[in-house]
Amino acid sequence: MNIKFRLTAMQFLQFFIWGTWLISLGGYMGSSLHFEGGQIGAIFATMGIAALFMPGLTGIIADKWVNAERLYGILHLIGAGALLYASTSTSYTHMYWAMLLNMLAYMPTLSLANTVSYNALEKYHLDLVKDFPPIRVWGTIGFICAMWTVDLTGFKTGPAQLYVAATAAALLGLYAFTLPPCPPERNENKTILSAFGLDALVLFKQKKMAIFFLFSMLLGAALQITNTYGDLFLRSFASIPEYADSFGVKHSVILLSVSQMSETLFILAIPFFLKHFGIKRVMLISMFAWVFRFGLFGLGNPGDGLWMLILSMIVYGMAFDFFNVSGSLFTELEAHSSIRASAQGLFFMMTNGFGAFIGGYASGAVVDAFSVYGEGGVLISREWTPIWLIFAAYALVIGILFAWVFRYKHTPEK
Repeated sequence: MNIKFRLTAMQFLQFFIWGTWLISLGGYMGSSLHFEGGQIGAIFATMGIAALFMPGLTGIIADKWVNAERLYGILHLIGAGALLYASTSTSYTHMYWAMLLNMLAYMPTLSLANTVSYNALEKYHLDLVKDFPPIRVWGTIGFICAMWTVDLTGFKTGPAQLYVAATAAALLGLYAFTLPPCPPERNENKTILSAFGLDALVLFKQKKMAIFFLFSMLLGAALQITNTYGDLFLRSFASIPEYADSFGVKHSVILLSVSQMSETLFILAIPFFLKHFGIKRVMLISMFAWVFRFGLFGLGNPGDGLWMLILSMIVYGMAFDFFNVSGSLFTELEAHSSIRASAQGLFFMMTNGFGAFIGGYASGAVVDAFSVYGEGGVLISREWTPIWLIFAAYALVIGILFAWVFRYKHTPEK
């Protein structure tokens, strides 16, 4: 079978698993299981915990002892078991530990999927730069397909979304063992510090790098907020008669999937923006795009304000992609060649590790501050507008401070 097709199937399933629950689980936990906002935020913060050390740890294992494709398969099988456990969990404690185990297994597969893909393409003498992007884009398509699947089937409101995710994870786990072998290289020169991105800590001695990584963490706190609470927010309009039958309420996950569609388009626009505006301005565009992302959520509704919600979904692609790509590029340009891989690991750790962890708990505290709960944690009322506007104000302050304190002149020729 064509290796490109096989890798495409792998990438599709890799992100299909994530898409089945990432956007809709918050709504299910809030509406059906009656978890508080802080509890939902804590469960989503497990992504940050896993991102802190699991990619580095599994990288060491794949480099020294176990074939990458086998480790990849084993992790997905563990994730499938965790997702099945989560599907039976109705208490916060059980759901938290189930999703923590799932994230510990899933997060490192994101990098392992790329490792397996690069290895296979090289074995078949294909061009990584030319052939990998068209394969990787099917991951985003898989994520969108998963969102539409759980929405159109009605699985978004119950544990069935986790059954679908577990089935896909088990399928991918078994499929991984059929992929081309990717044996460990046993690179003895790669230290534990390097694997975790910690030998790049020397970059903190440079003022501009220290400022950049600090703001990476602060912005990283905002990256998953709408994924955590977006579906719960849209479904809250079901209690208002004039919105109860609207498209945005009935098919909230499909509406949210416009965000992922926007991602694919803005990725293609990044070279143009980098060339004409430079890295710092592209980062600033991302930060102020988050202001609009949150602000439009706060002011929109599924009725006459639907256009605001749709615009917010479109802006998401710019907000999410522009900082991740330009930040990664800035790190690549500024780090010495001997620590570039570690520097990228540090950038990932600051945004998706510390940032996601802080954002999960902080956003949960904000949501709970504007929520009224009754006995047993049953939600009585919640004011979403001030919640989203606080998040918008947070992004605005970050953008203003970044523009003021971060000094960097981008030279496209470099």
